[in-house]
Amino acid sequence: MKNYIARTFLLTLIVAAVLLGLHWLPAITIDGHTMRRVNMLADIEAEEPEPEEADTIPLPPPPKPAFVDTCRTGLTCIEDYADSTRRGMAPFYDALDHVGERPVRIAYFGDSFIEADILTGDLRDMLQEHYGGCGVGYVDITSGTYGFRKTLRHSFGGWTSKGVNDSTGYDRKRIGPSGHYFIPRAGAYVEARPPKAHRAHLDSCEVATIYFESTDTVYIKTRMDGIDSAPTPLAGDGRMQTLCREGLIKNMRWTVAEADSATFYGFALDGRTGIAVDNFGVRSSSGLTLASIPQERLRRFGRVRPYDLIVLQFGLNVATERGRDYSWYETGMLRVIDHLKTAFPEAGILVIGVGDREYKDEEGRLRTMPGVKNLIRYQQSIAAKGGVAFWNLYDAMGGEGSIRRMVEAKPPQANLDYTHINFLGGRTLARHLYETLIYGKEQYDRRKAYEMD
Repeated sequence: MKNYIARTFLLTLIVAAVLLGLHWLPAITIDGHTMRRVNMLADIEAEEPEPEEADTIPLPPPPKPAFVDTCRTGLTCIEDYADSTRRGMAPFYDALDHVGERPVRIAYFGDSFIEADILTGDLRDMLQEHYGGCGVGYVDITSGTYGFRKTLRHSFGGWTSKGVNDSTGYDRKRIGPSGHYFIPRAGAYVEARPPKAHRAHLDSCEVATIYFESTDTVYIKTRMDGIDSAPTPLAGDGRMQTLCREGLIKNMRWTVAEADSATFYGFALDGRTGIAVDNFGVRSSSGLTLASIPQERLRRFGRVRPYDLIVLQFGLNVATERGRDYSWYETGMLRVIDHLKTAFPEAGILVIGVGDREYKDEEGRLRTMPGVKNLIRYQQSIAAKGGVAFWNLYDAMGGEGSIRRMVEAKPPQANLDYTHINFLGGRTLARHLYETLIYGKEQYDRRKAYEMD
């Protein structure tokens, strides 16, 4: 039997030599296709890394993180639920950039919590000290708290007063921005003087204005710092009208010499620039009656006295001890917000929640009314659904039991009804709101600068 091993080995060497030779041949292209090169050692050779191609496309910059609003420790900050219409705090914060060029006005609507300029008087002082301005702002022609108010000495006579709190006898079509209107008899007057206690920004003003409507000619005589003027005839046109006097004014008196068909609303003592805070406090109000003020009258008033911020602070006359469902109130206040948005299209709106209010439980212990806490949730929902801002006064006061602590403070900051604050308490809460507004403006400016960067 022949041995073919040697021949087989020789044949294998020849094939291996041919294959090695083919490895060194140049690449062969047939009909546009390049044939793979023969490499019988590919499985044992170390694989060389492919050369990296130059990166010709630059990477995009990392995304800019969103601006994060923070709240300073110890501060209860405003929650702004404004949508694209910007009816939260933005109009007010933007207006503050022009406070040296024109008045920046706040209309502060509320119930007996702010009656007689409690809280709003100190807030006005603080804002005017920071931003400038003078004068007490808008005041009704007559007032049931004129002897109690500390920011103005106010006297009047010869007027018939009507308002939404009257059970009968008022004309709803004549209601003004405060929920009142005033009809003069011949010789009716109203006078404003600085408060007894010195308050730097209230001792004088630069512009004194009275607001009225009439279809006939009205004759108004003014006395400014003891100097009388001849009666000024003002032709009635059925719209909101004003009579202004300017100067360094300390004492101002208006006398209606003749006005057969006139309806008067109030007067204002202001600066030419700076901050004005108008107190519209109405005892026993829930805030819902604001929707009953004629839309056209509010618009007319807004043309002669536009606002940059409208504050709505109500709830004392809504909350009950165990109240749970305030959906009816939410519906009504959303209507009020829409009403005010239409009348004052340039103003931001801030809803302030009800403060602490206490009652005695079954064991005679003072506790915060559960109905108060429930109402606050609804008020925050009102702000969110209305696309406006919200400030939690209850939290700013200190939450559970805060009104009791204010009553027990030395000297007391609240009344023994465990519901209403006094002037000292008003100053304390005004400080909280003032610091919140200042901080909110700082954060707003930081956000604008960040987004423009």
